[in-house]
Amino acid sequence: MTEKQLNKSTSSSAGRQGAENQNTEAGKEKRPELYQKITPPQLPVQKKQEQQQRPAAARQGRRRSTQKPSAAQENGERQNTERQNNERQPQTRQPAQTNQQAPGKPIAADGKQQASGKPIAADGKQQVPGKQIAADRQQQAGPKEKKGIRPLNGEKQRGGRQKNGAKQQPLTAIQKTVQQYLTEQAAREKKEAAAQKSKRGRRGRQNQKKPSIKAYFLGGLNEVGKNFTLFECENDMVIVDCGMAFPDGDMLGVDLVLPDFTFVERNAENIRGIILTHGHEDHIGALPYLLKKVNLPIYGTPFTLALINSKLKEHGLQNSVKAVVVQPGEHAQLGCMDIEFIHVNHSVPDAVAVAIHSPAGVVVHTGDFKIDCTPAMGKMIDLGRLAQLGNEGVLALFSDSTNAERPGFTKSEKSVDSSFDMLFKRAQDSRIIIATFASNVSRVQQIINCAVKYGRKVALSGRSMVNVMTIGVELGYLDVPQGVLIDIDMINRYPKEQIVLVTTGSQGEPMSALTRMAFADHRKVEVGPGDFIIISARPIPGNEKTIGNVIDELMKRGCRVVYESMYEVHVSGHACQEELKLMQGIVKPKYFIPVHGEQKMLRKNADLSYAMGRDPKDVFIGDNGDVVELNEDYMKRLAPVPAGRILVDGLGVGDVGSIVLRDRKHLAEDGLIVVVCTISCTDGHIISGPDVVSRGFVYVRESEPLIDEARDLVSSVLQECAENKIHDWGTLKTRIKDELSRLLYNRTRRSPMILPIIMEV
Repeated sequence: MTEKQLNKSTSSSAGRQGAENQNTEAGKEKRPELYQKITPPQLPVQKKQEQQQRPAAARQGRRRSTQKPSAAQENGERQNTERQNNERQPQTRQPAQTNQQAPGKPIAADGKQQASGKPIAADGKQQVPGKQIAADRQQQAGPKEKKGIRPLNGEKQRGGRQKNGAKQQPLTAIQKTVQQYLTEQAAREKKEAAAQKSKRGRRGRQNQKKPSIKAYFLGGLNEVGKNFTLFECENDMVIVDCGMAFPDGDMLGVDLVLPDFTFVERNAENIRGIILTHGHEDHIGALPYLLKKVNLPIYGTPFTLALINSKLKEHGLQNSVKAVVVQPGEHAQLGCMDIEFIHVNHSVPDAVAVAIHSPAGVVVHTGDFKIDCTPAMGKMIDLGRLAQLGNEGVLALFSDSTNAERPGFTKSEKSVDSSFDMLFKRAQDSRIIIATFASNVSRVQQIINCAVKYGRKVALSGRSMVNVMTIGVELGYLDVPQGVLIDIDMINRYPKEQIVLVTTGSQGEPMSALTRMAFADHRKVEVGPGDFIIISARPIPGNEKTIGNVIDELMKRGCRVVYESMYEVHVSGHACQEELKLMQGIVKPKYFIPVHGEQKMLRKNADLSYAMGRDPKDVFIGDNGDVVELNEDYMKRLAPVPAGRILVDGLGVGDVGSIVLRDRKHLAEDGLIVVVCTISCTDGHIISGPDVVSRGFVYVRESEPLIDEARDLVSSVLQECAENKIHDWGTLKTRIKDELSRLLYNRTRRSPMILPIIMEV
């Protein structure tokens, strides 16, 4: 029953009750004997006794008249009863109504006579005695309430006494229906109120904007190597990777190139730790140099931290740095940022990507990765977790760009097995020398497996190769059968066809073992005819010339050399175009930022994002020193920060700068002229000299006329200064440089570095 039906029933009941009240008052004057038993108020006990004495027909009529009353009617009756009982006072009977009635026939409210003494109802119809008694009792109880329902069983009324002092009756069907309706309505209202409250809470949280996260690119952009990125959110900073780079061809005498640590030193108190994605030199090589300046905790996987530990020993930092070992799938809390480590495939064990869960949102940094479904070591990349992060929402993706120019997919490490097997068969009568990255443990494992298959012994050459393989064996990443591995000093005790030598130098590094072999500078290994050399690596961009020189020298010595372009002896550890697009597709970032590569690589990676439908305004291509602010509403470039390079030459760190490199380049290109003379301290005249020494400019014995002309020019300049009483050394040196440089350029079209040395006595 609806509320509208309840209200209608209540109104009709109230109308009938008013008519019955008027009829009853008129009947009291004419036929008092019919009403004397029910007119006076009765106590509950008296009502109970009369109910027991009343004929069964009357009780049955009452039951019919009160059968299935509505809940609204009963509520209205109770309220009116309470109000009338409070207001009821002894009253004087009013005079009879003007309507006359026939003897023995009461008059109804509309003036009509009732037949056979039966009372007339308010609607003019005759009532049976049972219904009349029920109506009289209803009048005595008072009008019904208009709202609410009858109190449930056990509910107390007025002073705590139950209604009529009688035993409570069970609810009727209609009462149960009404009660169920009201209960459901109350539940709906409660649910709607909770939903509104939750909606207001969500709206409040939405109105409260998230903070921003900033990324500082301190290395790794527009270059290969030196990867160094810093993230900041709410004054908490985290460093991701700290790598070095190999020197370029114009960095004469430089051993390593490090990122500039100036910005890190200025903000050291806000940096919570260093996150390492894997153990390659371009990601961890600069770490010891940074830790000497700023002591920060480092977080990495077991193999990565084992490689770092050997570096810390070399720099005397082993026991002074806090190293926290994490496994893929684990988290580390650094300030307001929660760092999640996600397993990826790469050419070194224990490589991970990182998901930075910050108040600004989730930022995913892939590190170096590829998608390898059949890796030679370990499991496949955790694409499931990356896809889950994408479904939850990723603010930005920092993606590896090293192979962004190469189409298709990167081949699996398993494809190298067949190439090695074929080459080992070809070199049955030769000594096999294989150059590869020292950190590529899976590649070394493949070499050992082939050596065991063909009955060869394996020796390691190169300090880094020995260190890494020792770590691999200790941690269980490398499986070497007993008696297969021998010391390099013992290789001469075995025939050449029984030896496999695994060495470093796949990038043509000047001090690597393979380079020293090629230039006959290795103390323990001499190469020549009968050596079969495999270079199982791809040249890092910028190293093509150096590795080409090494290959040429090896071939000059009669060696057979196999490298990547000839056979599939190497597969990359970086994702190609299709894998890069797949990574973007499953992570679904709001902003895309290509990292790890030269400008052409970054641009190509960005083009892949554009091809997938991304708006160019949501892609950021930066440079070292750039700062980008990431927010759920915007991405913008901020003012740059210091991000240069630090050159390491021997034990000197930073003492070789651009000026030193310029002088070295000048000396390498044009040579040096040294002018030495002695003058008098009194009048400035020449006492001895001048002598002219050439280094890297001309051969003196073949250019004596030029050297004599230079000597005469210096003498005339000094004589002129003495006559003009010019004794300032700075002026003297400048005059000598200018005049001599002009002469040498006119004669040779070369500008050597001129170094005057003047002594005064």
